[in-house]
Amino acid sequence: MAKKRTPIQEIRNFILNNVKERPTGISRLTAEKFNISRQTANKHVMSLVTEGELEASGNTKARTYRVTKLVTHVDQIAVTPRLEEHVTWRETIAPYLINVQDNVLDICQYGFTEMVNNVVSHSKARHMNVVVERDPVLITLRVSDDGVGVFTKIQQVFGYDDPRQALLELAKGKITSDPDRHTGEGIFFTSKMFDTFSIWSGRLFYGRTKKDPDWLIEVEDRKNFNGTLISMEIHPNSTRISKEIFDEYASGEDREFSRTHVPILLAKYGKEQLLSRSQARRVLARFERFKEVMLDFQGVGMIGQAFADEIFRVFRREHPEIAIEVLNISNEIDQMIRHVSGDANGSLRLF
Repeated sequence: MAKKRTPIQEIRNFILNNVKERPTGISRLTAEKFNISRQTANKHVMSLVTEGELEASGNTKARTYRVTKLVTHVDQIAVTPRLEEHVTWRETIAPYLINVQDNVLDICQYGFTEMVNNVVSHSKARHMNVVVERDPVLITLRVSDDGVGVFTKIQQVFGYDDPRQALLELAKGKITSDPDRHTGEGIFFTSKMFDTFSIWSGRLFYGRTKKDPDWLIEVEDRKNFNGTLISMEIHPNSTRISKEIFDEYASGEDREFSRTHVPILLAKYGKEQLLSRSQARRVLARFERFKEVMLDFQGVGMIGQAFADEIFRVFRREHPEIAIEVLNISNEIDQMIRHVSGDANGSLRLF
């Protein structure tokens, strides 16, 4: 029986999507992936070079490849109360996203305008830099400012003792330093629409990357960044639709934002373990604003009895109207939750 041939575009998409991680070994990786000869794989690589989608450098034995940048545009903008995010989008970003499919363009417009609005409304910045980059496999938007910093601002307004608490609250959604004019939903939804979303402010960096079927969360300390830098990336062929993201976290006839996703990893400071009731209460803050809460334990191997009891017995007893889901739990966490709750029924759903 003849071997089924892989469509050429599938092979080329694989090369473009993986060349960043394997700039010198992409032909070998492609040959292994599709069970083709190195010579055939190299022909596909060279075709992409000829067509301008890949760039090559170095001699034959040490040649490296990278995806060709199609667009790189940077603007510095003075931040004033009159600055309008939709005008900034129209003048500085949209002209460089011509022929992008509608669903991706909608996500780019939503994310960019929400981040610009945050700068104008909350940052106290004097200047803002906006960047759009585009290549065959990635659209990147960046918004940075020289303001007070998003984590510092929320920490100051709400009196948190650490900027990591501000990050945890941002991840929940529905938090804003100006509730009369803002809902606090922009960062929450933007972070879930893009393939990669990151915030760097002060010494705290938060990154969220989509790796099927889960999100990978990264939190780390870095050198100080004055102000806030937000980066958003999405594949130009993404099938994600903004309405699907809104609907995923909505409920009721009015489809209000009432369902949130909380990465428990964000409640950890450094190498500390989640053991105490006070740590649990930090996680539980503002849960009453939601009807459903998904507690995601990805990256957390264990929790203490007091931490678990505060959430899965005390809080559940006091707020039976709030449904709690737990995701990505280890056997040890599963056993601890069952121990303190007595059963896995009621409003607690185990996945």
